[in-house]
Amino acid sequence: MRVLHIWNTAGVASVIAKYQAKILGWETWVITRSKYDPYNLTYYGTKVKDPNYIFYIRVLLIARKYDLIHLHSFDKIIPLMKKIYPDKPIVMHYHGSEIRNKWESKKRYWSKADVVLISTRDLLNNAPNDVIYLPNPVDLEIFKPMSNLTKNMNAAIYVYDPLNPALSKDITWAKEIAKRYKLNLKIHNRRKTPINHLNMPLFLNKFEYFIDRKSIPSLSKTGLEALACGLKVIRWDNNVITRLPSDHKPKYVIEKLYDIYESILRNTVF
Repeated sequence: MRVLHIWNTAGVASVIAKYQAKILGWETWVITRSKYDPYNLTYYGTKVKDPNYIFYIRVLLIARKYDLIHLHSFDKIIPLMKKIYPDKPIVMHYHGSEIRNKWESKKRYWSKADVVLISTRDLLNNAPNDVIYLPNPVDLEIFKPMSNLTKNMNAAIYVYDPLNPALSKDITWAKEIAKRYKLNLKIHNRRKTPINHLNMPLFLNKFEYFIDRKSIPSLSKTGLEALACGLKVIRWDNNVITRLPSDHKPKYVIEKLYDIYESILRNTVF
């Protein structure tokens, strides 16, 4: 099976594509634009410096070599992709704000896909009944405890992007949580001081706690990665969790996605 992942929201495409190749032996690749990957999340795949229209042309040409197209957030290309390749299966995978409370306004795009996935359960609100929840996988070969590092006990980290208003507002809550648990809080502005994705495990492993977002009732991908590194994660409902849920491990996600692919391929005539 040859699968092309287009765009790489939160680095999810790189994790999925890598483990599809590793577990299933498939030929997979990821392509995205450098402009939208300041943290080098595309450690598996290619980043190109194309302007928007050139990127459209590039991926439409590359798509002809693949059996299935898995789009991440990049829904506007679906009508054109389907016009050029009417029999090629297309998976539309949404990851957050690009679809949250926008199901009706974006129907002209996602309705043309063969299947629609979402990465957090809160996105099911007002979603069509056939939308499928696929948990975000964590690359456990990268994110893991580092016993050689000295962990700062009672230290907590809150990571935010100032371009995300909700996460900026959650800083007040993070401070309240740190005070309640008597934690030494570090607030990291990832836009001001970007950390290369492959260096994030080293960064996270210095802390005992990770304070996740309050505004969205689901674990962020960074929160999941913190769990994989052995941190205690304080989530939106003030509960502390200490283990990565099994449904976020690559094997589970890849097997579930395999079944989803299989179901749409059965209904596709080449």
